[in-house]
Amino acid sequence: MLHQTRSLSSESEGFRKTTSFSDSKAKNARRRRLEIQRLKSDTLTNSDANDETTKRKQSAGVASSSVELNFKSGSAKSQETGENQASEKSLSYSSPGSSSDRSTVSDSNLTSIPPPENEPEKISENLNSTVYGSVSVIGRRREMEDAISTELGFADYKSGMFDFFAVFDGHGGAGVAQACREQLYRIVAKEIEEESANMQAVEAVEERERDGFDWERVMAKSFGKMDEEVAGNDGYRVSVAAEVSIRTMGSTAVVAVVGKREIVVASCGDSRAVISRDGVFVPLTNDHKPDRPDELERIEAAGGRVINWNGHRVLGVLATSRSIGDHYLKPFITSQPEVTIWERTDADEFLILATDGLWDVVSNDVACQVVRGCLDGHIWKKAKGRERESSPSEAAAMLAELAMARGSKDNISVIVVELTKKSSSSFCRKEQAEPRSLVVPS
Repeated sequence: MLHQTRSLSSESEGFRKTTSFSDSKAKNARRRRLEIQRLKSDTLTNSDANDETTKRKQSAGVASSSVELNFKSGSAKSQETGENQASEKSLSYSSPGSSSDRSTVSDSNLTSIPPPENEPEKISENLNSTVYGSVSVIGRRREMEDAISTELGFADYKSGMFDFFAVFDGHGGAGVAQACREQLYRIVAKEIEEESANMQAVEAVEERERDGFDWERVMAKSFGKMDEEVAGNDGYRVSVAAEVSIRTMGSTAVVAVVGKREIVVASCGDSRAVISRDGVFVPLTNDHKPDRPDELERIEAAGGRVINWNGHRVLGVLATSRSIGDHYLKPFITSQPEVTIWERTDADEFLILATDGLWDVVSNDVACQVVRGCLDGHIWKKAKGRERESSPSEAAAMLAELAMARGSKDNISVIVVELTKKSSSSFCRKEQAEPRSLVVPS
């Protein structure tokens, strides 16, 4: 009997403990529900406030874009400041992950973008008919590794002032391309000055002048010095990680030095330059690809190999056989440029410089026809039913839009230099014969 009493007593105590524990859980649950309700109320209040803020911003014209397409439209005189400077315009592309594969412009099409009001394109001081426009877009890449450099009147020689245009396609990081943008035009200007001084110091000046200015040497020395500069061999000690990063970065380069009498193009890599003369397009560069016969021979002679690994690559790594930087692949990769000297005439129309983000999906002749049609107003007439000449900036943006529409997966950078105003009677046609004025040193 005593045992049963103790058992009932213990059961009662256990029941009281269980009941107490259950009450505690219920109180905690009610407390949490109240807190959740309070939190919801606060959230709704904040949401309403945010909605009001958003509406006010939208009414004020505030908008956001996932990817920006920035292009420079040079102006001889800015409306706001009245100074000689470049003004930047922005267009919004839909993000790569959007439902539409084709990139679109916020104003539906590039052909419908009006030109800058009362704002002429940037005109070179040494060539009144030289106007340029540029565009650089990240495209479907996560990082922007391209760079563009435009410097009007960057160097002076007895034949007149020179303008500098260049595009750089970086890989392994944007460091080398950015360094080239900031420094290469300065190096080229200094080399032009030194070459001019050397020519004047030579006794047989007349004989040297008949041979012409040694542009090939100027460009070779400039590219070589730029290559040394990005190597990190500047006397400063850096960490092992930083040194590895520097040595594995690189960039292609295509440079155009535009003067009154000639256009000098230096190329290192697979960025490209194309010129239009009297409706005929002529490539001024030859892509440096590892499977190009002469490049393949040079690489193998240096002890390297070209491996077909997702395309022909030097040691199975790099898809171009020449570049600035990439010191971990020396001597198989060289920074030695190929130089083309183009003697100017009144028939020269425009020059296109672009990275392979364009050329991988757009051929030379198509790019030439797009620019010609844009500058002459054919594309505008087709879109709007009336003719209106467009600017080089719009032509460059049109090429970038076309490359995106054709599925380019790379950064896209384009410079269009309009050399003379031509009538709209002719489109670019395929080159029939190489003009005699084209000189390509071996």
